[in-house]
Amino acid sequence: MANLKVGMIGLDTSHCPAFVKLLNNADNEFHVPGAKVVKAFPGGSKLFSSSINRVAGFTKDLKELGIEICDSIEAAAEGMDAFLLESVDGRQHLEQFKILARYGKPVFIDKPFACSFDDAKAMVKLAKEKNVPVMTASAIRYGKGIDVLRDGSKIESCDAFGPMALLNDYRDYFWYGIHSAETLYSFMGAGCERVQAISTDKVDVIVGTWNDGRIGTLRGNRVGANAFGCMLTVEGATRFAFVSGEIPYYALLLKKIVPFFRTGVSDIPLEESLEIIAFLEAASRSRAQNGKVIEIMK
Repeated sequence: MANLKVGMIGLDTSHCPAFVKLLNNADNEFHVPGAKVVKAFPGGSKLFSSSINRVAGFTKDLKELGIEICDSIEAAAEGMDAFLLESVDGRQHLEQFKILARYGKPVFIDKPFACSFDDAKAMVKLAKEKNVPVMTASAIRYGKGIDVLRDGSKIESCDAFGPMALLNDYRDYFWYGIHSAETLYSFMGAGCERVQAISTDKVDVIVGTWNDGRIGTLRGNRVGANAFGCMLTVEGATRFAFVSGEIPYYALLLKKIVPFFRTGVSDIPLEESLEIIAFLEAASRSRAQNGKVIEIMK
């Protein structure tokens, strides 16, 4: 079966060279077959220092890996079978997706899907109108370690945790909070109704109440080890696991993305991805209002 030709948009994250090496190099120990990145558009966001300060370096890396560097999204999209929207600043995703949606091809949108619920809702609406398959995910969702907790047991609660730096030029929880939010939702599923965020210099704790009475929490750490993981309560037991780097997170994510590119079907419902952004939006608003309980937007 011939490799799918993939266009990459936004070369301002370490995900870009990592994905290219895993997809394009058959000699890589963790090679993921079935798709190859062919063209790329550098992009970059002047609003975000971790974007504009890194785009030149990652563009150079991809050029050295044999990727054709294009001067527009349209040029990078022409003739491609699927797209990796990698721009690290989620505030750019809506405008970039508007262009990619014209081509009617599957689009993977790297974390965060968006940096506001309004943007995320607009993207979902456009995807449905244009019949464009969309998938978005954090690689942590598929990490080894926590995967063994998915044994079919009914989950009564989930406490997800991980590092969560807060940056001066990026919306609080949308930078690293997205990782633990993805872990939380991978176990709890959609259905959160209201959120409360409690914030200190060292940690933020976000508490979500689901429509069936279950509670899910996200703990964002700025002290201690930079480990991701979760604790689950199931009937008659409590289970705990860390995310392991035994197999690279990105390889495990790409093993989900490539089949999505071929079938147009993601294993994550788009409505769940939209609710994750609504969850972070509510948490951000709660933090700004000193822990006020905020209803999830629909």
